[in-house]
Amino acid sequence: MVQYPFSDAPKPAELIEVAPRVQWLRMPLPFALNHINLWLLDDGDSYTLVDTGIDMDITRTTWQQLMVGPLAHKKIGRVICTHFHPDHMGLAGWFARDFSLPIHMTPGEFEAAKLWHGKRNQALLDKLSDYLARGGIEPGQARSAVESRGKMPTLVSSVPETIVPIDPALPITAGGTSWRVLIGEGHAPQLVTLYSAEHNTLISSDQILPQISPNVSVSMFTPEADPLSLFISGFGKFKALPEDTLVLPSHRLPFYGLHSRVDALIAHHDDRLAAALNACAEEATAYVVMAKLFPRMLDAHQTFFALGETLAHLNYLIGRGQLRRTTTSDGVWLYRTA
Repeated sequence: MVQYPFSDAPKPAELIEVAPRVQWLRMPLPFALNHINLWLLDDGDSYTLVDTGIDMDITRTTWQQLMVGPLAHKKIGRVICTHFHPDHMGLAGWFARDFSLPIHMTPGEFEAAKLWHGKRNQALLDKLSDYLARGGIEPGQARSAVESRGKMPTLVSSVPETIVPIDPALPITAGGTSWRVLIGEGHAPQLVTLYSAEHNTLISSDQILPQISPNVSVSMFTPEADPLSLFISGFGKFKALPEDTLVLPSHRLPFYGLHSRVDALIAHHDDRLAAALNACAEEATAYVVMAKLFPRMLDAHQTFFALGETLAHLNYLIGRGQLRRTTTSDGVWLYRTA
């Protein structure tokens, strides 16, 4: 059973202690999911910051308020970016450049950041257009999705020139304790979660969220990949942690009930897989299946992620021999039960 020990989130520029030497702060996001949780680990003479928030004026302003307020007498000494998505590393370049802070990331996330958040060129946007077309997205929606995705690098101050690579085999000492690095896959290539056995606390990033499921998408760079298998199979390492672990997610509220939440996430994807398989009883494009999985109205930003997640479920079913995929003469993928 999932339980929430904190009923209220921190206000802008406010800190709440949620575990020994772990402070919770929250930054706004310009999306339907309108916030991200960040974590400050008290190292005594400084803080280790886990994730940065997105690059926009209100986020920088909030950081500046924190630096003259709660952080005036104890500065940030280093930054850990759990993965490359803009809400998690949007200000990594700013912290590195303007505050000379070392940025710690896994090599896989650093490479993804350089790929996705570098300067947008027409060849990359053309590749994105082709990806959407193969999914059967209607031209008007595809153009809007390309325009929306093309703006994503503006939400990242810059990709740091260098990083301190995180070795998953080595613990990280922060906040007066040792944190075991548990890598999550599926949502991002080499996402970092951190577990303190001493405090029975898991900083879960986006890998395990309460109430919502993280996006698990097929990337346009790896259209044959099966990220959903990686996502689901990776739950074993989290089920090995105690059920009463305090989970600190990147969105919504901290919670207890780790095993219950993992089971619910698996059940959610089982339901989605059954719905996708049923949608392919007759030959269907990924767009048609997407409409079954996401029947609500989607904006351009959401359409991109919905297609990626639909393809993840379809590729999972193909990998298990339950679906077959063919391609039309104009390159659109078609799916039907095997």
